[in-house]
Amino acid sequence: MINKIIVAVAGASGSIYAKILLDKLVKLQNQFDELSIVFSKNAKDIWKHEIGNVDFNKYPFSYYENNDFSAPVASGSSKYNTMIICPCSMGTLARIANGTSDDLISRSADVILKERKKLILVTRESPLSIIHINNMKTIILAGGVICPANPSFYSKPANINELTSTVVDKILNLTDFKFDSYSWDGYSD
Repeated sequence: MINKIIVAVAGASGSIYAKILLDKLVKLQNQFDELSIVFSKNAKDIWKHEIGNVDFNKYPFSYYENNDFSAPVASGSSKYNTMIICPCSMGTLARIANGTSDDLISRSADVILKERKKLILVTRESPLSIIHINNMKTIILAGGVICPANPSFYSKPANINELTSTVVDKILNLTDFKFDSYSWDGYSD
């Protein structure tokens, strides 16, 4: 069982990925003990612009401000075992890759990596520079997972939510959740 999860939302376009991820996690609450959410300031602004509301803090999980270094997610003693940053901006990626823990998101990611737990960065940028690629390499070498927000089309998605769900389902599969999702040979759990 996945015990304690951090979902962070950084200031990159793609708030719909975060929304669908959080919506699905609400339905999977029986598969984890605790979930904590952290939004960057830019992520809040982008959510409001892209989603059209400020409901990001209405989910039934613990919510921490990005400048709250006293939050439990900032310490390895809190025993979080999974962190998902969705979407992950290149600035957030760079801060994590270079050990610059100047906000709660980058500090929490630093803790997850040093404790050898699962860190998944859902990157959102195109095209990529060599700096982005080298930062991704650093994260991978440190034990993190780069899961670009690249939707798939095997399931023949009919709308933007279904298309976005192809990425979110990949994230949930990487974290070992049990749920119905599309696979090459059809739907499976």
